[in-house]
Amino acid sequence: MNVDQVDRLLVASSAVIPVFGFPDWKYKNLSRVLLYPDTFNKDFQFEGGERNILGMVGEGYMNGQMILSKSALLRGFSNPEDKENTAIHEFVHLLDKSDGATDGVPENLMRHEYTLPWLKMIHQEMQQIEKGRSDINPYALTNEAEFFAVVSEYFFEKPKQLRDKHPGLYALLMETFSQDPAKR
Repeated sequence: MNVDQVDRLLVASSAVIPVFGFPDWKYKNLSRVLLYPDTFNKDFQFEGGERNILGMVGEGYMNGQMILSKSALLRGFSNPEDKENTAIHEFVHLLDKSDGATDGVPENLMRHEYTLPWLKMIHQEMQQIEKGRSDINPYALTNEAEFFAVVSEYFFEKPKQLRDKHPGLYALLMETFSQDPAKR
């Protein structure tokens, strides 16, 4: 597949956006980003049926690698206010994983005293999503790690809306990422 300068710029932007508040941050748990033309399946095939994966951070023998659908990468930046950006989502998983566990608690970024309030807030918001009383993407219900990545997409894509509709989440994410995108 042909990877052009725009693709490289969008992947780099996706990597920088979540860590902009940490000038010395290095993704020590990433050695390569692979771009696939479109969605892929659990066997990493991007042709045929059962292809519904837009991006993933590798585990096991794929550890240290990220796979992104090029179409999802482009779509993520085509509408900066849709609350969705697959590449940012995957880089947030790397941040979460940097402490050794992809569990929705980015211990390398989040101060310890915020851990319990964060977990409590996650579960309260998950209940609201289940009841249909939240505008957060229901994919966040998958688990705490997906919640963190999904709500982080929202934080960077529609910060003012997240701040207005979910001020507690916004405040904790602002502390965690050491930035306030609603002021841009």
